[in-house]
Amino acid sequence: MKPYSLDLRTRVAIACHAPGACKTEVAHRFGVSRSFVKDLVRRQATTGSLAPKPARGGRARYLDADAQAWLVAYVGQHADATLAELGAAWQAQGGRPVGQTCIWQVLDAHRLRRKKKATTPRNAT
Repeated sequence: MKPYSLDLRTRVAIACHAPGACKTEVAHRFGVSRSFVKDLVRRQATTGSLAPKPARGGRARYLDADAQAWLVAYVGQHADATLAELGAAWQAQGGRPVGQTCIWQVLDAHRLRRKKKATTPRNAT
C-alpha cells in the first residue's frame, strides 16, 4: 500500500490544528482513519515532519545470489524436477533446508517456468 501524499498529509494537519477540531471529524472529512490522523499529529509534534516513514524493505531472502545461480543452473539441467526434488538437491549439495515456496520464488524471479509435459496428446483439430 502506498503512503498518503504529502499534500493530503498537510491538509489533514492544518485541519487538526484549527480551533475546535476533532480528530474523528477530520478523519471523516478527508476519508482517512482516525488512527492515521492521530499518528500524523504525533509524528509532527515529535519530529516536525509530515513525511511518511521510509519503507522497511522486508525480510532478506534465504538463498543468496550464489545459491540462486546454482539453483537456476540446476533447473537448466533438470527442467522436469519438482520443487521437492529441487529442495532435496539443494540440501544434498550442502545447502541449508529451505521450503518449496522459497525455491518457487527464486524460479519466479528468474522467470523459469517449469511446466510439465501434457498428460494427453494434443487434439488434431
